[in-house]
Amino acid sequence: MRESATAGNEEGAGRLDLIGVPFDGMGRAPGQAGAPQALRAAGLPTVLGPDVVMEPDLVLPAAVAQRAAGSGLLNERALLQMIGELYHRVHVSLSAGRFPFIYGADCSVLLAAVPALRDVAGRAGLVFVDGHEDATPMDLSTSGEAANMEIALLLGLTGTGERAPEPLRGRLPTLAPGAIAMLGPRDDLFRHDANVPTVADRVWLRPAGEVSADPVGHARAAVGHVVAQAPRWWLHIDLDVLARSEFAACGAPGEVMLAGGLTWRQLTQVATSAMQGGGCSGWSLAIYNPDLDPDRSAARHIVEFVARVAPFAGH
Repeated sequence: MRESATAGNEEGAGRLDLIGVPFDGMGRAPGQAGAPQALRAAGLPTVLGPDVVMEPDLVLPAAVAQRAAGSGLLNERALLQMIGELYHRVHVSLSAGRFPFIYGADCSVLLAAVPALRDVAGRAGLVFVDGHEDATPMDLSTSGEAANMEIALLLGLTGTGERAPEPLRGRLPTLAPGAIAMLGPRDDLFRHDANVPTVADRVWLRPAGEVSADPVGHARAAVGHVVAQAPRWWLHIDLDVLARSEFAACGAPGEVMLAGGLTWRQLTQVATSAMQGGGCSGWSLAIYNPDLDPDRSAARHIVEFVARVAPFAGH
Protein backbone atom coordinates (compact mmCIF):
# COMPACT_ATOMS: atom_id res chain seq x y z
CA MET A 1 0.00 0.00 0.00
CA ARG A 2 1.14 3.51 -0.73
CA GLU A 3 1.41 5.92 2.15
CA SER A 4 0.19 9.44 1.57
CA ALA A 5 2.61 12.14 2.67
CA THR A 6 -0.41 14.18 3.69
CA ALA A 7 -3.39 12.96 5.70
CA GLY A 8 -6.48 12.54 3.55
CA ASN A 9 -4.66 12.15 0.24
CA GLU A 10 -6.38 9.32 -1.66
CA GLU A 11 -4.37 6.37 -2.90
CA GLY A 12 -3.03 6.96 -6.39
CA ALA A 13 -4.04 10.62 -6.39
CA GLY A 14 -0.57 12.05 -5.90
CA ARG A 15 1.06 14.08 -8.62
CA LEU A 16 4.49 13.07 -7.34
CA ASP A 17 5.48 9.49 -6.53
CA LEU A 18 8.47 9.45 -4.17
CA ILE A 19 10.52 6.26 -4.55
CA GLY A 20 13.34 5.66 -2.08
CA VAL A 21 16.18 3.43 -3.28
CA PRO A 22 18.36 2.09 -0.43
CA PHE A 23 21.19 0.88 -2.67
CA ASP A 24 24.94 1.40 -2.51
CA GLY A 25 26.73 0.53 -5.72
CA MET A 26 30.05 0.06 -3.95
CA GLY A 27 28.61 -2.58 -1.65
CA ARG A 28 28.94 -0.55 1.54
CA ALA A 29 26.62 -0.90 4.50
CA PRO A 30 24.85 1.37 4.62
CA GLY A 31 26.66 4.08 2.61
CA GLN A 32 24.29 5.53 0.04
CA ALA A 33 21.73 2.89 0.99
CA GLY A 34 21.03 5.01 4.06
CA ALA A 35 20.08 8.07 2.02
CA PRO A 36 16.28 7.59 1.78
CA GLN A 37 15.84 7.22 5.52
CA ALA A 38 18.18 10.14 6.29
CA LEU A 39 16.40 12.44 3.85
CA ARG A 40 12.98 11.58 5.23
CA ALA A 41 14.26 12.25 8.75
CA ALA A 42 15.48 15.63 7.49
CA GLY A 43 11.94 16.50 6.41
CA LEU A 44 11.74 15.49 2.74
CA PRO A 45 8.03 14.47 2.70
CA THR A 46 6.89 17.58 4.58
CA VAL A 47 8.27 20.10 2.05
CA LEU A 48 6.48 18.68 -0.98
CA GLY A 49 2.89 19.68 -0.38
CA PRO A 50 -0.30 17.62 -0.54
CA ASP A 51 0.01 16.02 -3.99
CA VAL A 52 2.62 13.46 -3.00
CA VAL A 53 2.49 9.67 -2.69
CA MET A 54 5.26 8.22 -0.52
CA GLU A 55 6.07 4.84 -2.01
CA PRO A 56 7.71 2.19 0.22
CA ASP A 57 11.46 1.93 -0.26
CA LEU A 58 12.69 -0.88 -2.47
CA VAL A 59 13.65 -4.01 -0.54
CA LEU A 60 17.02 -5.26 -1.73
CA PRO A 61 19.54 -7.99 -0.86
CA ALA A 62 22.40 -7.26 1.52
CA ALA A 63 25.28 -5.41 -0.09
CA VAL A 64 28.29 -7.42 -1.25
CA ALA A 65 31.47 -5.50 -2.07
CA GLN A 66 32.64 -8.01 -4.65
CA ARG A 67 32.69 -8.10 -8.44
CA ALA A 68 30.68 -10.75 -10.28
CA ALA A 69 32.74 -13.31 -12.16
CA GLY A 70 30.94 -12.94 -15.48
CA SER A 71 30.12 -9.25 -15.91
CA GLY A 72 32.62 -7.79 -13.46
CA LEU A 73 29.87 -5.66 -11.93
CA LEU A 74 30.22 -4.73 -8.28
CA ASN A 75 27.42 -5.78 -5.92
CA GLU A 76 25.71 -7.37 -8.92
CA ARG A 77 22.86 -9.27 -7.22
CA ALA A 78 21.56 -6.19 -5.42
CA LEU A 79 22.14 -4.06 -8.52
CA LEU A 80 20.07 -6.27 -10.80
CA GLN A 81 17.25 -6.60 -8.28
CA MET A 82 17.25 -2.83 -7.78
CA ILE A 83 17.04 -2.24 -11.53
CA GLY A 84 14.23 -4.75 -11.98
CA GLU A 85 12.08 -3.49 -9.12
CA LEU A 86 12.71 0.17 -9.86
CA TYR A 87 11.88 -0.30 -13.55
CA HIS A 88 8.50 -1.70 -12.48
CA ARG A 89 7.82 1.15 -10.03
CA VAL A 90 8.70 3.85 -12.56
CA HIS A 91 6.76 2.15 -15.34
CA VAL A 92 3.62 1.95 -13.17
CA SER A 93 3.98 5.58 -12.09
CA LEU A 94 4.46 6.90 -15.62
CA SER A 95 1.65 4.74 -17.01
CA ALA A 96 -0.69 6.27 -14.44
CA GLY A 97 0.24 9.78 -15.56
CA ARG A 98 2.17 10.59 -12.40
CA PHE A 99 5.68 12.01 -11.91
CA PRO A 100 8.18 9.61 -10.29
CA PHE A 101 10.89 11.14 -8.10
CA ILE A 102 13.70 8.73 -7.18
CA TYR A 103 15.87 9.63 -4.21
CA GLY A 104 18.88 7.79 -2.83
CA ALA A 105 21.31 5.33 -4.42
CA ASP A 106 23.56 6.40 -7.30
CA CYS A 107 23.46 6.95 -11.05
CA SER A 108 22.74 3.29 -11.76
CA VAL A 109 19.05 4.10 -11.10
CA LEU A 110 19.04 5.41 -14.67
CA LEU A 111 19.34 1.83 -15.90
CA ALA A 112 15.77 1.38 -14.65
CA ALA A 113 14.26 4.83 -15.06
CA VAL A 114 15.24 5.60 -18.66
CA PRO A 115 14.17 2.22 -20.11
CA ALA A 116 10.85 2.55 -18.24
CA LEU A 117 10.27 5.97 -19.78
CA ARG A 118 11.23 4.66 -23.21
CA ASP A 119 8.81 1.75 -22.89
CA VAL A 120 5.93 4.00 -21.80
CA ALA A 121 6.54 6.94 -24.14
CA GLY A 122 8.08 5.18 -27.14
CA ARG A 123 11.23 7.32 -26.92
CA ALA A 124 13.18 8.70 -23.99
CA GLY A 125 15.49 11.64 -23.52
CA LEU A 126 17.85 12.43 -20.68
CA VAL A 127 19.10 15.69 -19.20
CA PHE A 128 22.07 14.50 -17.17
CA VAL A 129 23.53 16.83 -14.53
CA ASP A 130 26.70 15.27 -13.13
CA GLY A 131 30.33 15.96 -12.33
CA HIS A 132 31.31 12.86 -14.34
CA GLU A 133 30.42 11.68 -17.82
CA ASP A 134 29.77 8.15 -16.47
CA ALA A 135 30.51 6.57 -19.84
CA THR A 136 33.24 4.11 -18.87
CA PRO A 137 32.99 1.00 -21.07
CA MET A 138 32.66 -2.19 -19.04
CA ASP A 139 35.99 -3.54 -20.22
CA LEU A 140 37.81 -0.42 -18.99
CA SER A 141 36.23 -0.29 -15.55
CA THR A 142 38.70 -0.87 -12.74
CA SER A 143 36.02 -0.90 -10.05
CA GLY A 144 33.00 -2.58 -11.63
CA GLU A 145 30.77 0.16 -10.23
CA ALA A 146 27.71 0.50 -12.47
CA ALA A 147 27.40 4.19 -11.56
CA ASN A 148 30.54 4.88 -13.59
CA MET A 149 29.21 3.25 -16.76
CA GLU A 150 25.44 3.73 -16.95
CA ILE A 151 25.66 6.24 -19.82
CA ALA A 152 27.83 3.83 -21.82
CA LEU A 153 25.23 1.12 -21.21
CA LEU A 154 22.25 3.32 -22.09
CA LEU A 155 23.93 4.44 -25.31
CA GLY A 156 25.04 0.91 -26.18
CA LEU A 157 28.66 1.83 -26.71
CA THR A 158 30.62 -0.90 -28.49
CA GLY A 159 31.60 -3.78 -26.22
CA THR A 160 29.47 -2.62 -23.30
CA GLY A 161 25.98 -3.99 -23.85
CA GLU A 162 27.29 -7.41 -24.87
CA ARG A 163 28.90 -7.93 -21.46
CA ALA A 164 25.90 -6.77 -19.46
CA PRO A 165 24.00 -9.55 -17.71
CA GLU A 166 20.40 -10.39 -18.48
CA PRO A 167 17.79 -9.01 -17.96
CA LEU A 168 19.67 -5.72 -18.16
CA ARG A 169 21.04 -6.51 -21.61
CA GLY A 170 17.54 -6.96 -22.99
CA ARG A 171 16.70 -3.30 -22.29
CA LEU A 172 19.82 -1.88 -23.95
CA PRO A 173 20.56 0.33 -25.74
CA THR A 174 17.93 2.82 -24.61
CA LEU A 175 19.10 6.28 -25.67
CA ALA A 176 20.02 7.74 -29.03
CA PRO A 177 23.13 9.96 -28.74
CA GLY A 178 21.08 12.98 -29.80
CA ALA A 179 18.57 12.42 -27.01
CA ILE A 180 20.96 13.13 -24.15
CA ALA A 181 22.37 16.42 -22.88
CA MET A 182 25.10 16.54 -20.23
CA LEU A 183 25.58 19.48 -17.91
CA GLY A 184 28.44 19.88 -15.45
CA PRO A 185 31.14 17.25 -16.13
CA ARG A 186 34.59 18.16 -14.86
CA ASP A 187 36.25 14.75 -14.73
CA ASP A 188 38.99 15.15 -17.33
CA LEU A 189 41.76 14.07 -14.92
CA PHE A 190 39.71 11.12 -13.67
CA ARG A 191 39.11 9.87 -17.21
CA HIS A 192 42.73 10.46 -18.21
CA ASP A 193 44.00 8.37 -15.31
CA ALA A 194 41.53 5.59 -16.19
CA ASN A 195 42.26 5.84 -19.93
CA VAL A 196 38.57 6.45 -20.63
CA PRO A 197 37.74 8.59 -23.68
CA THR A 198 35.26 11.44 -23.50
CA VAL A 199 31.84 11.21 -25.13
CA ALA A 200 31.84 14.94 -25.89
CA ASP A 201 32.24 14.10 -29.58
CA ARG A 202 29.05 11.98 -29.50
CA VAL A 203 26.63 13.82 -27.23
CA TRP A 204 25.65 17.41 -26.40
CA LEU A 205 27.81 18.37 -23.42
CA ARG A 206 28.61 21.55 -21.50
CA PRO A 207 31.31 21.29 -18.81
CA ALA A 208 30.96 22.70 -15.31
CA GLY A 209 32.82 25.93 -16.04
CA GLU A 210 30.45 26.87 -18.84
CA VAL A 211 27.34 25.87 -16.91
CA SER A 212 28.32 27.91 -13.87
CA ALA A 213 28.65 31.01 -16.06
CA ASP A 214 25.07 30.71 -17.36
CA PRO A 215 23.04 28.03 -15.55
CA VAL A 216 19.69 29.13 -16.92
CA GLY A 217 20.81 29.49 -20.52
CA HIS A 218 22.58 26.14 -20.64
CA ALA A 219 19.68 24.33 -18.97
CA ARG A 220 17.25 25.74 -21.53
CA ALA A 221 19.60 24.81 -24.37
CA ALA A 222 19.97 21.27 -23.00
CA VAL A 223 16.20 20.77 -22.92
CA GLY A 224 15.82 22.24 -26.41
CA HIS A 225 18.39 19.80 -27.72
CA VAL A 226 16.80 16.76 -26.09
CA VAL A 227 13.14 17.46 -26.95
CA ALA A 228 14.02 17.73 -30.63
CA GLN A 229 14.50 13.95 -30.51
CA ALA A 230 12.50 12.88 -27.49
CA PRO A 231 9.60 15.07 -26.31
CA ARG A 232 9.52 13.24 -22.95
CA TRP A 233 12.71 13.13 -20.96
CA TRP A 234 14.18 12.26 -17.57
CA LEU A 235 16.12 14.67 -15.33
CA HIS A 236 18.98 13.14 -13.38
CA ILE A 237 21.04 15.06 -10.83
CA ASP A 238 24.16 13.60 -9.27
CA LEU A 239 25.05 15.79 -6.32
CA ASP A 240 28.76 15.51 -7.06
CA VAL A 241 28.10 18.18 -9.68
CA LEU A 242 28.33 20.56 -6.72
CA ALA A 243 31.59 22.06 -5.52
CA ARG A 244 33.04 20.32 -2.48
CA SER A 245 32.67 23.55 -0.50
CA GLU A 246 28.92 23.26 -1.13
CA PHE A 247 28.48 19.51 -0.66
CA ALA A 248 31.01 16.91 0.46
CA ALA A 249 28.76 14.04 1.63
CA CYS A 250 29.32 11.86 -1.40
CA GLY A 251 31.80 9.19 -2.37
CA ALA A 252 33.86 7.31 0.20
CA PRO A 253 35.89 8.50 3.19
CA GLY A 254 39.22 9.84 1.98
CA GLU A 255 38.22 9.81 -1.68
CA VAL A 256 39.74 12.59 -3.78
CA MET A 257 36.95 14.91 -4.87
CA LEU A 258 36.70 16.67 -8.22
CA ALA A 259 37.90 20.26 -8.33
CA GLY A 260 35.46 23.04 -9.18
CA GLY A 261 31.71 22.52 -9.47
CA LEU A 262 28.42 24.36 -9.11
CA THR A 263 26.89 26.15 -6.15
CA TRP A 264 23.51 25.17 -4.72
CA ARG A 265 22.06 28.33 -6.24
CA GLN A 266 23.40 27.46 -9.69
CA LEU A 267 22.15 23.89 -9.44
CA THR A 268 18.72 25.17 -8.43
CA GLN A 269 18.69 27.44 -11.48
CA VAL A 270 19.66 24.51 -13.72
CA ALA A 271 16.97 22.21 -12.33
CA THR A 272 14.09 24.70 -12.28
CA SER A 273 14.94 26.10 -15.72
CA ALA A 274 15.13 22.60 -17.18
CA MET A 275 11.75 21.60 -15.75
CA GLN A 276 10.18 24.82 -16.98
CA GLY A 277 11.29 23.85 -20.50
CA GLY A 278 8.55 21.22 -20.66
CA GLY A 279 8.59 17.48 -21.21
CA CYS A 280 10.25 16.40 -17.97
CA SER A 281 8.55 13.13 -16.99
CA GLY A 282 10.61 12.07 -13.96
CA TRP A 283 13.50 13.03 -11.74
CA SER A 284 16.27 11.25 -9.84
CA LEU A 285 18.54 12.73 -7.19
CA ALA A 286 21.51 10.61 -6.21
CA ILE A 287 24.86 10.07 -4.51
CA TYR A 288 24.22 11.33 -0.97
CA ASN A 289 26.14 9.27 1.60
CA PRO A 290 24.86 9.87 5.17
CA ASP A 291 27.99 8.20 6.57
CA LEU A 292 29.82 11.40 5.58
CA ASP A 293 27.17 13.67 7.10
CA PRO A 294 27.16 13.02 10.86
CA ASP A 295 25.28 16.20 11.77
CA ARG A 296 22.87 15.81 8.81
CA SER A 297 23.54 19.35 7.60
CA ALA A 298 23.99 18.05 4.04
CA ALA A 299 20.64 16.25 4.28
CA ARG A 300 18.96 19.51 5.23
CA HIS A 301 20.57 21.27 2.26
CA ILE A 302 19.26 18.55 -0.04
CA VAL A 303 15.74 18.86 1.37
CA GLU A 304 15.85 22.64 0.93
CA PHE A 305 16.96 22.14 -2.68
CA VAL A 306 14.13 19.69 -3.36
CA ALA A 307 11.63 22.12 -1.84
CA ARG A 308 12.71 24.81 -4.31
CA VAL A 309 12.65 22.54 -7.36
CA ALA A 310 9.69 20.23 -6.77
CA PRO A 311 6.97 22.83 -7.49
CA PHE A 312 8.13 22.80 -11.12
CA ALA A 313 8.00 19.00 -11.44
CA GLY A 314 5.37 17.57 -13.72
CA HIS A 315 4.43 20.86 -15.38
